[in-house]
Amino acid sequence: MSAAATTAERIETYEDFVKVHGLLLTASGLPQSLHRKLFAKLSSETFDGGSFFQIVPCDDGPQRSLVLTSESMPKHSDVFLVDHAWTFRLSDAYNQLREVPGLAERMASIMCVDGDSNSDSEENGVNGNDARKTVFEVVESEIVVAKEKGEDNLKWLELEELEIDDDALLSLDLANKFPGLLALSLCGNKLENADVVVQEVTKFKDLRALWLNNNPVVEKCGVQLADKVLQGLPNLEIYNSKFTSNYGEWALGFCGEVYDKENPGSGKLQDDPSLQRITSLDLSNRCIHNLIDKAFSLLRLPSLSYLNIRGNPLEQNSIGDLFQILGGFPGLHSLEVDIPGPLGESAVEILESLPNLSVLNGVVASKILEHGKHVIDSKLQPRLPEWTADESLADRVLNAMWPYLMTYRLADEEKIDETSVWYVMDELGSALRHSDEPNFRVAPFLFMPEGKLASAVSFSILWPIQNVQKGDECTRDFLFGIGEDKQRSARLTAWFHTPENYFIQFGKTPSVSFDSSMATLPLRKGNPDIFYLMICLRYHATPIVSKTCCRQISCGAIFGVATTILKRMMELFSLYEKHWNNLQSRKLTLPPIQPYPPRSPLRNDGCPLRLYTDIPHVEEFLTRPEFVINLSLLLFLGCCLKATDPNRADIIWTSVQVDEDMKKATGITDNQFVNQFPFEACIVMKHHLAETIQKAHGSPEWLQPTYNLETNLSEFIGDYYVRKRDGRDHLWILKPWNMARTIDTTVTDNLTAIIRLMETGPKICQKYIEHPALFNGKKFDLRYIVLVRSMKPLELFLSDVFWARLANNSYSLEKHSFFEYETHFTVMNYRGRFNHKNTPEFVKEFELEHQVKWLDIRERVRTMIRSVFEAAAIAHPEMHSPTSRAMYGVDVMLDSSFNPKLLEVTYCPDCARACKYDTEAIVGGVVKGRDFFNDIFGCLFLNETTHVSPL
Repeated sequence: MSAAATTAERIETYEDFVKVHGLLLTASGLPQSLHRKLFAKLSSETFDGGSFFQIVPCDDGPQRSLVLTSESMPKHSDVFLVDHAWTFRLSDAYNQLREVPGLAERMASIMCVDGDSNSDSEENGVNGNDARKTVFEVVESEIVVAKEKGEDNLKWLELEELEIDDDALLSLDLANKFPGLLALSLCGNKLENADVVVQEVTKFKDLRALWLNNNPVVEKCGVQLADKVLQGLPNLEIYNSKFTSNYGEWALGFCGEVYDKENPGSGKLQDDPSLQRITSLDLSNRCIHNLIDKAFSLLRLPSLSYLNIRGNPLEQNSIGDLFQILGGFPGLHSLEVDIPGPLGESAVEILESLPNLSVLNGVVASKILEHGKHVIDSKLQPRLPEWTADESLADRVLNAMWPYLMTYRLADEEKIDETSVWYVMDELGSALRHSDEPNFRVAPFLFMPEGKLASAVSFSILWPIQNVQKGDECTRDFLFGIGEDKQRSARLTAWFHTPENYFIQFGKTPSVSFDSSMATLPLRKGNPDIFYLMICLRYHATPIVSKTCCRQISCGAIFGVATTILKRMMELFSLYEKHWNNLQSRKLTLPPIQPYPPRSPLRNDGCPLRLYTDIPHVEEFLTRPEFVINLSLLLFLGCCLKATDPNRADIIWTSVQVDEDMKKATGITDNQFVNQFPFEACIVMKHHLAETIQKAHGSPEWLQPTYNLETNLSEFIGDYYVRKRDGRDHLWILKPWNMARTIDTTVTDNLTAIIRLMETGPKICQKYIEHPALFNGKKFDLRYIVLVRSMKPLELFLSDVFWARLANNSYSLEKHSFFEYETHFTVMNYRGRFNHKNTPEFVKEFELEHQVKWLDIRERVRTMIRSVFEAAAIAHPEMHSPTSRAMYGVDVMLDSSFNPKLLEVTYCPDCARACKYDTEAIVGGVVKGRDFFNDIFGCLFLNETTHVSPL
């Protein structure tokens, strides 16, 4: 390192800059040709992006994009500094938004949630009699307009969001005023009484379209209301935006943009020549069950060349019938349809059956046939923020921030920071939208002007990776470097809506390969917001992703619309369903086994057992004469420094993993007893614990639904959507695979947040226990100590010593509380206020508060713990070792019905409380803290059962 760096003087030269930041420059991916320019801009704090780019609002929702304003920008020609507008840790986010002046306002502006999302009737002075008067004024205005046009009878009436209630609808007497009405919209009002609605709307005998969307009556009486309306209006063709079974020429004319408010058609629609002009017909998401209709024919639609039938079940038609119907339109050259769907699962078969098609789902037919593969495609729309007018800016930002966040974790030579840092780029950086073929790249960069981490200032750097022309949108890849082997397509769900209807309908599980040569389509100027990507599928019996084809997808996402259809997204629900059914069908039991003869650790010479340990509490509190700790085994980060020959130890009791490398380094042999079992990761690492239990027991009640996000993200998304669809709670907790003390653990119901949190390290996502048993209104969990003498046969013991760990704050499901450690977490030994509750007092007060018997709870807990270790013995027989003896911490939570739920299993648990406090066993006498390890070692090595009970 240079003198500038070591003396804390500012870096003045480019050479010193490179010496200090060499690793950071390499990690960023910035071309070396731009390193000197970056140094110049960092040194002078030059933020010159405004001279080259412009932030522009988007037409398709609350978002912005970044457009190049200079004439051109060649690849790798310049680099720009992007400031970080907000840097924070998750636990501090809510308080910072509330307390830092101007922060919530700036973030709300960046994330486009600073406006009023809907009109407030009170602010507009619309209430009570004023609202009814406004409705009458609208009706009178419509009558005047109709007369000015020379129309005696109004045929199209829109009375939307006018606060119309049941009384107002009756008093309007619309049927007498407009007896010949063909289309009526009452969307967004306050209609509640189904009988009143049916009575009034069924008076319009010629009505072809009725919209009652977003009225309370639809939510309360949806099916019954629809049945009564359709019985009273036999000519109705469109009801609440969906086709009825009576649809015909009017409905097709409406979707073909022939009929609208200016041209509603007439009551006599037979053979209307207007339909013959229709060339493009969008019937998507109309809930069409049967396409066989005399109106949908070549005779009525002779000019039809484009047809969209996505999102319709069409279950009343066979594939053959549909091919026959569509084949009857010789001019039909472009078709959009779900694949798999009503026309089958193969794009090739569709094209072979409809040879006149030149474009299928936006893809040229010749290219599909050339590759000869099944095709699934989709239009992906961005996830735009949603909020209500009465939400505070802080609440809006917390909900909307996840698509904008980026993250890093600090580290130095000694340690890595336990919690990640999140940040939001400034207005320019946040306007960059996603593309699978981006023209810019962004990377975080830590500038240390004085050569030390203490002087570091974080930026992002932006540079072109393609040639860009004036007016082009500037984009980046939100998942740069993440391919399908890391579930790229599923992870894009964080930014884009996935087609939920596909998740529910189809059950095949494909292996997926991407063909990048088929993934890029030219921009269609007439419709710049819709692009398509083909996924080629090869169906197999098991879901295996072809690694040879896991390339980064290339698909020209222009104007910020994602063009990558999510890998396996069409099968997410089926993956979840298969996953769930598979778990439900599993039920393994311990097979009859021949127990190995137990090996006694006792020495033949009658001498005490010699113990190596690096655990201070063992050294201090193991005082029995049967054991001697007269040697010191110094362990540090897996390395062993021998003070004396380790071969002399009978027992190794360490907090460090004893693997083959450790054995070689220390001389530990297979004849020495170790406080670890082989392959115990199957229970002490959270993702393996869930897999072990699921493999043996399927989905027991005591294990919350759990997903390894690194391998089962698709299944999780399917579960999330099913819960959302069914109106069930979908609150989850994310836990790192192998970190303790709730480090990097988050509670959230935000799907985007869950997916983005994968970026801070591998995690499981587990269904949160929304309704736990509480102690004086606060959350708690229980730490049990389990002793394992043998895995084959299974010899388990439960220590009489256990303790409750209490949260400090009253329990709440208020979203703000998810950021409060002391509300939702219970481990206060290392952070927060530690309040110990003596176990006998806790049990007595808990029984009194909830009128339950702890002995009943204890038996359920014991049964569950036994099942956990049975699962390990069943699923991983390789755990058996005659020279292993181990102690595990098992963390348990009780739900509101006092049933135990497994949280985790911990290797070499912290037993400071057990040693510090005397307690009284639930069944038994007083247990002295100073004797805790004497009892533990007596059980494991001397076959005693003092203050332990067999499981």
